[in-house]
Amino acid sequence: MKCGVVLLPGSNCDHDVYHVLKHSLGQEVVYLWHQEDSLQGCELVVVPGGFSYGDYLRAGALAAVSPILGAVRRHAEAGGLVLGICNGFQILLEAALLPGAMLRNQSLRFLCQDVYLRVERQDLPFTHRYRRGQVLRLPIAHAEGNYTAPAPILDQLEAEGGVVFRYVSPAGELEAEWNVNGSARAIAGICNRGGNVLGMMPHPERAAEELLGGSDGLALFESALESAHLALGLAS
Repeated sequence: MKCGVVLLPGSNCDHDVYHVLKHSLGQEVVYLWHQEDSLQGCELVVVPGGFSYGDYLRAGALAAVSPILGAVRRHAEAGGLVLGICNGFQILLEAALLPGAMLRNQSLRFLCQDVYLRVERQDLPFTHRYRRGQVLRLPIAHAEGNYTAPAPILDQLEAEGGVVFRYVSPAGELEAEWNVNGSARAIAGICNRGGNVLGMMPHPERAAEELLGGSDGLALFESALESAHLALGLAS
C-alpha cells in the first residue's frame, strides 16, 4: 500500500502521520510537496495539520489552490481515500471538497487538550474498526476549529450521514461544556457523500500509540488501509 502525506509550507504534523503509517503500520509512505501536481500513485492521501502558508487570508485558503491540491481533488473525485486532519480539514473545506467553514474557537483562544468524540458512523472506509456510539479520546490543537455551515447544509449533512464525529462528554453525551470550540451541532468530523473524503479537527496520529497516552486514533488509519487494500483487490 502506497500512502502520501501532503507537505505544505507550515505543515507540522506531517512527520507524525508518516511515523504512524510507515513505522507503526508498515506501509510505503512518500511526502507530496505542495508544488507537485501528481500523487505518485498513492492510494491513501493525508493532508496533515499545521499552519499552511502561515494561515494567511484564512486557515487553509492558500493551500487549497496549491498544485498538489488539484491532484488531491482528482483523486477524491475518482473515489480515492483522502483524510484531512486539523489544518488539513480546513484545507478540504476551503477547496470545497467538504461543505462548511471554520470560525475562530468560541473562546477566541488556541486550544490544546484532549477531547472526547462519539463515532456517528462505523460503515465508512475510515471508521469500520470502530463501533457506532464508541467514545474516543483524541487531542486537539487549533485556534480555528469552530465548524459552521448554513442550517440547510447542516440539515443535509445530518440527513445524508455526513457527520462522522461529534464532541461529547466522556460518557458520550452531547453537553455544551464538552463542545470546546463551539462547533455547530458539536461536529468534530464530516465526510463527503461518497464517504471517501474525511475531515476532522482532532489528531488521530497523536493518539496512535500507548506511549503517547492513548491509541484510540490508530484504528482510523487501520480502517483506511484495509479499505484501500480491499478496493485494490476488487479492482484487480
